Formats: sequence, structure tokens, C-alpha cells
Amino acid sequence: MQASDVRGIYAAKLTTADKAVASIADGETIAPGMAIGQPPALLAAIAARLRANDLKRLRLYYKIAMEPLAQSLLAEDVIEKVDAHSFFIGAPDREIISRQVKLGRKMLSFVPVHFSQLPRLFEDFIALDTFVVTVSPMDSGGYFSLGTNNDFSSVAARCAKRLIVEVNRNMPRVFGQSQIHVSEVAAIVENDVPLIEAGASEASAEGRAIGGLVAPMVPDGATIQLGIGKIPSGVAEALGKHSDLGIHSELFSPAMADLIRQGVVTGARKSLNPRKHVFTVAFGTTESYAFMNDNSAFESYPSSYVNDIRVIAQHDDFISVNTAIQIDLYGQVNAEFIGEHEYSGSGGQYDFVKGASLAKRGKSIIAIQSTAKKGTVSSIVPKVPMVTDVRMDVEWVVTEHGAVNLRGKSTKERADALIGIAHPDFRADLTAAARKITLI
Repeated sequence: MQASDVRGIYAAKLTTADKAVASIADGETIAPGMAIGQPPALLAAIAARLRANDLKRLRLYYKIAMEPLAQSLLAEDVIEKVDAHSFFIGAPDREIISRQVKLGRKMLSFVPVHFSQLPRLFEDFIALDTFVVTVSPMDSGGYFSLGTNNDFSSVAARCAKRLIVEVNRNMPRVFGQSQIHVSEVAAIVENDVPLIEAGASEASAEGRAIGGLVAPMVPDGATIQLGIGKIPSGVAEALGKHSDLGIHSELFSPAMADLIRQGVVTGARKSLNPRKHVFTVAFGTTESYAFMNDNSAFESYPSSYVNDIRVIAQHDDFISVNTAIQIDLYGQVNAEFIGEHEYSGSGGQYDFVKGASLAKRGKSIIAIQSTAKKGTVSSIVPKVPMVTDVRMDVEWVVTEHGAVNLRGKSTKERADALIGIAHPDFRADLTAAARKITLI
């Protein structure tokens, strides 16, 4: 197809946000891109139709609601007309859950799913009518890039009966399997608003202490997976003197961009996709988005590939570093539940915990600050309320007070080891709780 042909197709499909969503019918199932990929103009236009009673009801599936979704389909005056399903609970969702508890009326449903399996939901279980997403400008071949968001987007875009894209010149062009052709698109709108900046976290003192314990466990040439937050930032800082690290990570963050710029990450010794920085979703800053743009070292793939345990396990010296809310004395990890309600979600944590444990010389590390709520509660507890990572698969646990490997340890040895890296203020209570049930 000639460049003039794709430009003609583009021009024919270019329209306003209001017109682009006009064909969405009452009762449809829709999904927006995840996080940074949520298209503000399209979502606002759909919400306007709901507010005007032009649409009476929609079924919605999404992951990590950012401001565009929170202010449109999840807004207090709109959500009553939306059957909302979230794959990962964030701040907007927690506000909705608080309201539904207060009112005693269900407003939001959580869908438990490993990130690796999320694309399959759209292939086999969710009959998706409309998918809306932000993309980069079209290239001369007629291809848009999903940029920061491959996750389930590249699969959902092709499973949906209708794909509507919001072109934003600030969305980086990323390679790998991130391309969507103009011929696959039903309608196009243009909206060059700044991308949401998220994920740049300053390391805490505890994060730096944990990083100091984790860094010696990472050999030169290893392939790493990190999350975002004060602890992963501390780990990234501590890796500053390493060499030839590689990235195969669910999430790409500004801390990882810094490691590439410093020459710490080259990917030269990766077992798979050598010299490529592989990810499925990116959070970042204007600078990190620009760094990704048209940079052929970056490749994004669906989470069904990036988070596939079998793919992760093919990387020699794979080091996975994840955080959590709590870990109990049996070694069970809760990364998603606080009190009686879902606080976040499993995401892809278990995918990497399991995958890293199967890799040759791989290490799975749970890095967790020993206390929460300004030091008033222990993050190591007698029993967690919800299990994200099962005790049979949890290996290294690191707090600012030490590092222990639970692999091969008995329940007594696990309890003793975890109490030893708990905050000193809580060790006596944990010991008493363990003795009460003869765990130790």
C-alpha cells in the first residue's frame, strides 16, 4: 500500500470525538486502553452521551484507571449507568468502593486475573464491542504505535468489533508488536494533550537500605524485572555500578531509563531478545517518553508474552524484584488486599515470582518495608487475609533489616527467619503469635 493510499484512508476516517463514538450502542461492552493509554477525548465523549441519556447502560472493562477514565465513565454522576469491571484497583476505584460500602450498593466489580492471562480474556471470554485507545501518529506505512501500552491493548484492539484511536503526537513510537494499521481502525480523532506523568518515585531511606541488600544478589549480565515505587527506585539506585544488565519487565519506569542512560543496562547478555529492552506497559515522565520514542532498542509485547512464565524462565540469571503489602510467617505474600477489600490487584507479580524461580540461576525477591502506616503496623504478620503469591513459590524476602531465602525451609524455620527481619518493635508480638499456634 502506497503512502498516499494510507494517508487517504487516514483522512477518510478522521473525525471528531463526538462523531467517533456516535455509533456505540446502548448496552455495549467497551474497554479503554490501560493507564497512560486511556484516551481522554474519546472517554469524555462517551461519558457525555451517558450524561445526556443518549446511552442508558454500558458494560466496562479496564485496568488502572487514570484521570481520563476517573473523570468520565467512573465519575460519580456517570458510574450509575456503567457496569464497571476492574482488573486492578487504584485510587479512583478505592473511592468508588468506599462509596458503595457507605451506600450498601454494588458499583464496581473486581476481576481476579494474572496479567499474563489478561489478553486471553478478550480472546475467549469477553465479547468486546468497542475498544478505545491512545496511539502515536501514523508512520508512512500506515501504522500507529500503542507506545506506552501493549499489555492487553494489542489483543483487545483486534478482538473488538470496533476500534477507535485517539492520535497523540506525544505518545512515543515503540517497536516490537506494538503496531496497529490504519485499515484496522473504524475512526480516528486527534488530541495532542500531554501524556500523564507517573511512576517517578524518589527512593526512601528504607528503599535504599533494601537496595543495598538486593544489589549484591544481582550478577552482572542479569536480566531484571522491577516495579515502581520507593523500594524499586532504591534497588535501581543500588544497581548503578553493575554492567550489562538486561530488561524483561512487565513495567518500564523512569528508574530503568536512568540505568540505560548510565550504561548499566545494555541487554548484551540476555538469553532472549538480546540488546532489546522488553516491556508490556510503561509509566514515566515527559523525558522518559521522549527517550523511548523511535528508539529501536525498546520493544513492547502483549502481557501474554512478557509475563508468560515459560518465556521468563528462558532467561538465565533472571532477577525479579516485587513489593507487597504483607507477608505472613508461613511465607504467603499479600500484594493486593487491605482489611476487607481489594486494594490493588495481583497484576503480574505471581507471573514473575514463578518465572524467575524456574530460570537458570534465577532469583525471585519480595522486597518489602518492615512497617506501614508510618511505622505503626508490621508488614510481616501472623497470617495474611489474601494470598497473591503462594508459599511454595516465595523465595527471597528482603526488608531493611535483612534478607532471607525461604526456599527449602520448614514452617518453623520460615517463621524464625521472617521474625528476624521484621521491625524490632514487632518481633516479640510475632514470636508470641507463632508460639500460640506452635508454629515455633
